[in-house]
Amino acid sequence: MKIAIISDSHDNLNNLKICLSLIKKEGVEKIICCGDVCSLETLKFISTNFLGEIFLVAGNAETYQEKELKGIKNVSYHGLLGYTKIDNLNIGFCHKPTQLKELQEKAKIKLDFIFYGHTHKPWLKKELDTFLANPGNVAGIFYQATFALLNTDTKNLELKLITASTKN
Repeated sequence: MKIAIISDSHDNLNNLKICLSLIKKEGVEKIICCGDVCSLETLKFISTNFLGEIFLVAGNAETYQEKELKGIKNVSYHGLLGYTKIDNLNIGFCHKPTQLKELQEKAKIKLDFIFYGHTHKPWLKKELDTFLANPGNVAGIFYQATFALLNTDTKNLELKLITASTKN
């Protein structure tokens, strides 16, 4: 199964359209969103244009309230820290790198992958048996617009650029 990991879209609908088009071409079944979607309208745009399950944690720039998420059927909201099991992989996600230790403690299980955002910089590191990764940022602020793609069968994680030339 393919999972897209996105973060820090900051209401950039143009880049989100391109990102979601790439996600569709890749055959992605689930999205993990590491926060800073920002507005409820942007979150609704994502959920309307991607019909699979979306795992969401709050960032520091959200303008929506948690109670407003109840009407969005394909969004699974996890507050500040989330973890789930997909295809026998334990996956954790949060927004800030300062939350990584708290996330690992809350999960109470060994996490195979931990994803976070906030810094906007794509980054990957392996610590013992856990991959720590930042998918970069969809908005293209400070760094090129990127997202990550995880193949759960091969455990391969790759970074994808979001550019106007990749739209079609």
